[in-house]
Amino acid sequence: MRKYSVIWTKNAQFDLELIIEYIKPSSKQIAKEIFFEIKKECDNLYFMPTRKRIVPELQHIGILKYREIIYKRWRIVFKVEESKVSVLLVVDSSRNLEDLMFQRLLNNNDNKA
Repeated sequence: MRKYSVIWTKNAQFDLELIIEYIKPSSKQIAKEIFFEIKKECDNLYFMPTRKRIVPELQHIGILKYREIIYKRWRIVFKVEESKVSVLLVVDSSRNLEDLMFQRLLNNNDNKA
């Protein structure tokens, strides 16, 4: 079976940090658990990442290279290229994903790790 390397972009790392900082004042323990659980979900992408669903908002306009994990109230968007999985963003599921991704493309063209 093919294995992939999982790489977090700076944007995705920043997204996760913001989520944890938001939760931390209410409960440091819950913030810590959420952090490690999201990291674990992404680490599991090393094996068969294409089994995750294509982002529906993008699929309906013909963009098929982005996939996602739904973890509790967050969406973790990633793309698979050759033997690499790039985690691109972690966002609250109540946010408009299309607008957020468009903003990211306009503001940060590289999305590099």
